[in-house]
Amino acid sequence: MTIKATRSVSSFGVSANDSNSSPTVPKNVVEMWESLSPEVRNALIAAELKVDSSSKQQQQRDRSESSTPTVLSRSSSELFFSEQNSSCESSRSSYKEDSSQREKCPVSGATVILTPVERAPKNVFAFTKTQSLEKSEVVKTSSATVTTTTKVVSTSRGWRNVFSLPISYDVNMVAHGTLFDSVNSQLLDATGVHPEGYNTRFAVVDTEVEALYGDKLRMYFEEKGIELTVCVINGGEADKRSEAVDKILDELCAYKLRRREPFLAIGGGCVLDIAGMAACLYRRGVPFVRVPTTLLAIVDASVGVKNGIDYCCAVTDETYKNRVGSFYAPSACLLDPAFIASQDERNISNGFGEILKLALVRSSDLFDLLEAHGKTLIDTRFEDEGLRKAGVSSRIIDLSIQIMLEELGPNLWETKLDRCVDYGHTFSKLLEMVPGADIMHGEAVNVDGFFCVVLSYLRGYIDMDTVNRIFACMKALLLPTNSSDLKLELAWQSCKDAIEHRHGEQRIPLITEIGESICVSDITEEELERALEMMKTFNH
Repeated sequence: MTIKATRSVSSFGVSANDSNSSPTVPKNVVEMWESLSPEVRNALIAAELKVDSSSKQQQQRDRSESSTPTVLSRSSSELFFSEQNSSCESSRSSYKEDSSQREKCPVSGATVILTPVERAPKNVFAFTKTQSLEKSEVVKTSSATVTTTTKVVSTSRGWRNVFSLPISYDVNMVAHGTLFDSVNSQLLDATGVHPEGYNTRFAVVDTEVEALYGDKLRMYFEEKGIELTVCVINGGEADKRSEAVDKILDELCAYKLRRREPFLAIGGGCVLDIAGMAACLYRRGVPFVRVPTTLLAIVDASVGVKNGIDYCCAVTDETYKNRVGSFYAPSACLLDPAFIASQDERNISNGFGEILKLALVRSSDLFDLLEAHGKTLIDTRFEDEGLRKAGVSSRIIDLSIQIMLEELGPNLWETKLDRCVDYGHTFSKLLEMVPGADIMHGEAVNVDGFFCVVLSYLRGYIDMDTVNRIFACMKALLLPTNSSDLKLELAWQSCKDAIEHRHGEQRIPLITEIGESICVSDITEEELERALEMMKTFNH
């Protein structure tokens, strides 16, 4: 037995006691070795020598690397991720070699390499970010100018999580006056599918709805063997405060609403905003169903995904309209135009403030309908039989909702801040928040809207005939066109607030003709002053 042979059989578990002593090989191992053919012996010896040589080379590399200080660099970060990825390579054989993506960070300019991870390749990506920064320093002396350029390369790593929310909700038109009919299952269906024997539901309603429809609402569910728990809150603008949200949350806790159980929100825009805020917060989000009961809410608050409350700031001692809220979609909306008949003249006119806004920026057809039939619809509370049979009343509501959805749908989270639906919402916010002001939301939007009509005229976007036509339509709809609170200080502060709210620019929508608009960001204080002077020439 030679030393060479002894080393070759060490792979079978034979080892020397020390480097100078002769190896001792068990007799049965020697017999096994000698029983092998010469070709097999030679192959085993060659394989052993190859493994031993590779092991020595790896040890030399390890010693070399251990003597080098650890430096955060691009190569080390990439090595980390390449090793991490290679460890899963056998189970990721379906991945292509080019599955990594490269992009530029829009903020820092860093190069970002994204690699999908095994278990969630469409959502989670391991990344490395490499950024190069150059800094030049110039030193002048009497004899020379020396420029020193320093280049710093920094590398970081981490993970990116990508998830698109599956936003989908139906805005359902309910057959006129049938929402609480026992044969109509839409209201019950909207509250979700529950296990057999689960016979309770929860609803938030405003005080007006409770007075007018509370009995019908309860009877609807009683006939279906369901006990309805009702939370009644006030539905005025002054009630859009955190206390109202807290009241709903308290009653949801007492009711023990389940995680996937939709509750009903029935009322005007303020109630829908408050209830939406509560739905967003309770258990980090539960479904809710919007049932608007005013014209304004039907065409505005019910169809989007925004909700919120006014905020009273302890630092500035001011109240900010809709300053606290969220983007949180309802699970469904149920729109029954019959509710409009329960409103008085002023409230219906108030709703037309938002409808006319949409007509001015998006639809001359809608404007024509308002111009021809708006006053009659107010006088008859949308119950004129001739206009109903002709489809005029439904056409106005349908057009308004569709225009609003067309504008909101592609931009639900308002990533694009140039929005024509912000027409009438620049100066109106402060008008509504003036202490003691007797002005409703749609009315304030219309005052703002006519002020913007004057601004458009002064810029040469529209002619005086268009101004007069719009003014006449507003007056026919019983909408205010001016306010004693609309003064230069408030108007200029509104522009400043718009810059804050719309991320650095005014982005104020102005019409260029009826049904068309643009957003501008260069309105000056002097321009506002001229517009206010022109406002005085109209017979408001």
